[in-house]
Amino acid sequence: MVFENKFIQQRIEKAELLKKEGINPYSNDSKRNTTIEKFLYVNTDIAHTESKRDENRHYTLSGRIKLFRIMGKASFIQIEDESGVLQVYVARDNLPENFYNETFKKNIETGDIVEVSGYPFVTGQGELSLHADELRLLTKAIAPLPEKFHGITDKETRYRKRYLDLIMNADVRKTFQIRSKVISLTRRFFEDKGFLEVETPMMHPIAGGANAKPFVTHHNALGIDRYLRIAPELYLKRLIVGGFEAVFEINRNFRNEGMDATHNPEFTSIEFYWAYKTYKDLIEITKEYFTYLFDHLNLPTKLPYGEMEVDFSRFSEVPLIESLTTIGGVPQEIVNDKEKIVAFLKSKNIQVKNGLNLGQLQGELFDEFVEEKLINPTFITEYPVEISPLARRSDANPAITERFELFIAGREIANAFSELNDPVDQLQRFEAQGAAKENGDDEAHEMDLDFIEALSYGMAPTAGQGIGIDRLVMLLTNEHSIRDVLLFPAMKPLHVEEKNEETI
Repeated sequence: MVFENKFIQQRIEKAELLKKEGINPYSNDSKRNTTIEKFLYVNTDIAHTESKRDENRHYTLSGRIKLFRIMGKASFIQIEDESGVLQVYVARDNLPENFYNETFKKNIETGDIVEVSGYPFVTGQGELSLHADELRLLTKAIAPLPEKFHGITDKETRYRKRYLDLIMNADVRKTFQIRSKVISLTRRFFEDKGFLEVETPMMHPIAGGANAKPFVTHHNALGIDRYLRIAPELYLKRLIVGGFEAVFEINRNFRNEGMDATHNPEFTSIEFYWAYKTYKDLIEITKEYFTYLFDHLNLPTKLPYGEMEVDFSRFSEVPLIESLTTIGGVPQEIVNDKEKIVAFLKSKNIQVKNGLNLGQLQGELFDEFVEEKLINPTFITEYPVEISPLARRSDANPAITERFELFIAGREIANAFSELNDPVDQLQRFEAQGAAKENGDDEAHEMDLDFIEALSYGMAPTAGQGIGIDRLVMLLTNEHSIRDVLLFPAMKPLHVEEKNEETI
């Protein structure tokens, strides 16, 4: 049952006692006039004064009590708001009669949110603090916080109760502040480049824009199934057909696939499409984008990532087939021979699906022997046409496409290509994808005749790219699970018994 825990019951009783004393434990009339960060900044000079205090300066701050040290007639509490932590000195003789002994010491405790007013001073230990002449309870916390010095050590609990994780771990809040800045800076970068931000449907009649398994939902009014978006690509390219020349969208995509350190069923990306440009232009704007992010986030160009160091000033380009031998160590004589690739993979005890074509097998070699070795930012270019159903063929070599994927720290961060704008070629690619689906490839692309029709009206030569925001934030914050950069990651449901144990 809810609130059966004895410690919670004790706190509920305290809240009731406060009500009887005329104190609202859930008031909504805060008079806060500054933040802790600003208080600490504007009062740094106090330490250099003779008295080390200034009673003429008066501030009202609010925050959650994170530490409580009672010392007879006086106490120190530590309060925290979004901007920082502040020590507050609370003395009996500075507060209304009986408040200190009857209310403060008995009914206010760690976890409660309070408002304190007073003047700045520096303690004997040299810590800038607030000398309180007023203290009010704003919100009574009836659930006790985890023990301070160990916090929340169980990651499952951290992800399921992110609010508690944020209360206890300032570093976690910092990660999500950086994430927010990355999204904001991304929007500003592309707007400054002349791109128009647009919104496209989240529910699609056809699962398109990528090779992935979709989530299926049902539209009751229309009586038809819809697919949660796996990518916005085909809609954004329709806008290029319509005459917009530079568009982008930052939003969620949904893929009904496995979960691991780099995959969550819903994820955030930016996709942008740029008329009269090629994938080579996208390589250059991507470099500019990273420089912009690092400058505005005040990050050094060399960042640690686990045991690696990533140098974001060292971008390189390598064609995929070349990377198999120069980086992956695959023998040159096998990379263009289906039977030899299959035999090589099996010799390495790697399972190989039946019916894979040459391009798909080359992709398997890349995944197994190259990807994890790409530490500094690397553009892998010239992908086989068989694994690039939406990318334009190379004029010089029709077996490959004008495409790149950007890899950093052994992980894919971005995918881009010169867009296929030949409607007949696109139709044939979709037909090939349909045949692959019939042969058991449940991630193959669906036929989209409306998109084919849109292309038939003519799409300007265009280049398009998608960048995974979640994985990018992982890199910038040295986090190694996508769950650590998602406020509310997807989780398996708890068993009934576990739910009961976790119930407040």
